[in-house]
Amino acid sequence: MKTLHDAREEVVRLAALATGDEKHFASSESTLDVLLVLYERILRHDPTRPAWEERDRFLLSKGHGPAAFFAVLAHRGFFPQDWLAGFMTRGSRLGGHPDRLLVPGVEVSTGSLGHGLAMGVGVALALRAKGLLAARTFVLTGDAELNEGSNWEAFLAAPALGLGNLTAIVVDNHSSTVPLTGLEPALRALGWDAMRIDGRDHDALEAGLDRRHATTPTAVIADVRRVN
Repeated sequence: MKTLHDAREEVVRLAALATGDEKHFASSESTLDVLLVLYERILRHDPTRPAWEERDRFLLSKGHGPAAFFAVLAHRGFFPQDWLAGFMTRGSRLGGHPDRLLVPGVEVSTGSLGHGLAMGVGVALALRAKGLLAARTFVLTGDAELNEGSNWEAFLAAPALGLGNLTAIVVDNHSSTVPLTGLEPALRALGWDAMRIDGRDHDALEAGLDRRHATTPTAVIADVRRVN
């Protein structure tokens, strides 16, 4: 996987291995650009030491579309590339949802939507309590996932707890049945440093996600339809 084109081809190939509704191709493909920027430009991580204590933590709350996540983890060397050939097959470690007990680099098992951001608040608190002040927590959700009320409890809690080490990434592929107009000002009113950027523009994503010395939580709404 040397180029973005190669990465997209890999995601298409993995989706083709799945069957029925478990393909979740649109859900996975829409996260690919964000994942590539995170793992190539932002996250402090060491694939040879997945449990390195000072690493940044990444939680894929949008766990029902893991093909892009698995492709990027394999590309970064968390597990052998040949594991990808078994995606969604019986006995494979790479199932329809990421499993932290089976896949190196997966921090939490996800797929039941609405839980990742609340878990991210807990992880960010734990890092601070342990004195791991350089480590950050990133949580990737989808726009439709924000229909789950538990996300809003987390949005309320994070600023009140002063979690400057927490970044929420909302991949907006416009799949929510409830309009999310005004999301950025709503999050700013709650105390988040919120911004909407072009979710296909890697330089813009890097600029939005690179908040290592932030004092308030960051929310990046990555619009996967080009923002003018």
